[in-house]
Amino acid sequence: MNAVYKAGLLLSLLCSLYLLGCAATREISYQDDVRPVLVDKCVRCHTPPHGEGYRMTGLDMTSYDTLMEGSIYGPVIVPGNSATSPFNMLVEGRAGNLSRILSSQHKAITDHDIRLLQLWVEQGARNQ
Repeated sequence: MNAVYKAGLLLSLLCSLYLLGCAATREISYQDDVRPVLVDKCVRCHTPPHGEGYRMTGLDMTSYDTLMEGSIYGPVIVPGNSATSPFNMLVEGRAGNLSRILSSQHKAITDHDIRLLQLWVEQGARNQ
């Protein structure tokens, strides 16, 4: 790798760490921060009545209220606990074979998006 490429990678890494640090110290907003990620990565499949994810799970991600209602399997978000929230387990790839199926069919979720969703749930998953 040449020096310019290495410098670019380092700058990119530092910017990502800075942005994550800023997100960790502020209130994460469903409307401003979380919803755009869901619209870009999830809503296409989790919209009733024809979205494949909706048909398979009953999870409607088109609004805060329907997301918080959960799926046919129960709640997907445990406010205050991203470690046990099925929502976080899926987007982080901690749900075994199901995570691999999801990642092959959907837009890739970035590490920044994953951390943002973790922080939102850890902060209580409020509709702000």
